[in-house]
Amino acid sequence: MAERREMLQYPYVLDEAGRAVVLAAIRGHCALRGWNLLAAHVRSNHVHAVVEAEPRPERIMNEFKAYASRALKRLESDGPDRKRWARHGSTRWLWKDEDVSHALQYIIDEQGEAMALFVAEEL
Repeated sequence: MAERREMLQYPYVLDEAGRAVVLAAIRGHCALRGWNLLAAHVRSNHVHAVVEAEPRPERIMNEFKAYASRALKRLESDGPDRKRWARHGSTRWLWKDEDVSHALQYIIDEQGEAMALFVAEEL
């Protein structure tokens, strides 16, 4: 029988200010690393991003989480031990232009009302 774990904290929900901070952190980190951010959509409880870069998607995701967490801590709206992100997340390589197009359509047009949304000009 599987062990049942109790949730230690309530789910983290990003308000409008928090979403803006996370988006700015992602954009800034991509600029710092020289990664091409094609689109990012920060929702109230998750983030989607399509990035053209050399590193593995897991590394990119982990760096986004770290930089976004630092930026959110500067808001001082949470305690220092607040958990914000799931332990992992969904990552994948997009090898074909068609796969990139589908991912972009999904995060730009199929997430409901736009929250904190960035779309690169060259799309």
